[in-house]
Amino acid sequence: MPKSRRTTPRTLALLTAAALTLPAYALATPAVASSGSGTTATVSMGDSYISGEAGRWKGNSDTTSGSRDGTDRAWTGSGYDGSRVYGTTFASGCDRSDVSEVRSAPTVNQAQINLACSGAVSQNVFRAASGGQSFKGEAPQADQLASVAANYDVKLITLSIGGNDLGFSDVISTCVQDYMVWWSYCNDDQQAAVDGKMAGAMAGVGKSIDEIRAVMANAGYASGSYRIVLQSYPSPIPRTAENRYPESGWSRTNTGGCPFWNQDADWARDSLVPQISNALAGVAAAKGVQFLDLRDMLQGREVCSKSTRLATPTTAPSATTSEWARFLDYGTTVQGATQESFHPNYYGQLALGRCLTLVNAKTSGNWACRNTAGQDATGMYLTAK
Repeated sequence: MPKSRRTTPRTLALLTAAALTLPAYALATPAVASSGSGTTATVSMGDSYISGEAGRWKGNSDTTSGSRDGTDRAWTGSGYDGSRVYGTTFASGCDRSDVSEVRSAPTVNQAQINLACSGAVSQNVFRAASGGQSFKGEAPQADQLASVAANYDVKLITLSIGGNDLGFSDVISTCVQDYMVWWSYCNDDQQAAVDGKMAGAMAGVGKSIDEIRAVMANAGYASGSYRIVLQSYPSPIPRTAENRYPESGWSRTNTGGCPFWNQDADWARDSLVPQISNALAGVAAAKGVQFLDLRDMLQGREVCSKSTRLATPTTAPSATTSEWARFLDYGTTVQGATQESFHPNYYGQLALGRCLTLVNAKTSGNWACRNTAGQDATGMYLTAK
């Protein structure tokens, strides 16, 4: 069993890439219109959990060649081309996939516009005039929104932000290292680290909402002519009791790609993710926007969940049996990019799109989105918060 604290400096910088890591509206046909008229649009903004990171993968497989048992959508037949899934944003690392949440909800509005970028923090949402920062070669997202608002009739804006402000990728990296290298728990010092960043991170989320509203007002939109939905984050790993691999040995690392101690997994699933969700719900309430709680969205579909299985040469990936989140790309399971790890994959993105479709029909109130065991994305449903 691990010691309760570590005393050796951490290394393995490779793992820190497991982050919540032409603007996207160029993918849609611009409408020549004045503000608030013309082609209706849904806009997604924020970080990797809404950009579509990991949409390349249809479940997980520990086969490292070819199509990886049908899970790798970037397989060309002779090699791999991430732009098949992420388009031009593959080169920058923004990783806006073709099945990102907004693009998996095509019936919500006529155009689906994705401004989110993997790895973004709140400052990458703010307008430059308000201290916003460019990111990965793109202008701040609120400044991009100004152009969208002038050319489309924006009806719905969905925002996922705050995870990177809290250092979520550092939490993941530390917990993985503590399992694989240091034999110590991560939840003690990482809880303190998150607590220390929480107030600043939530202030950034609140300012992001203010910046979005300022852009829309400047574009001539009345406050009631569009909606903002702030969403939280799902847990990509299961509780101890729901993990199909034992805590001892190397199967959690080399086969399942979920190298976490039981104590840390339970903390992440039942303490950290709910804490972040509750904090975001508080910001949504304070700012008067709708809240979409995703904490349980991957329940039973997480990496290493007992309810799922890896794809194999004889068992094809499936929306009803495969994992809906990307495992850790490390060790013998190296495939694709490490930054895709622990994000909703192809199946998870389709499910998120269904959540967005459902919440669009709810013009008021706060909602939680959950899946139905044994069903594909059509089994997603909402419960009132």
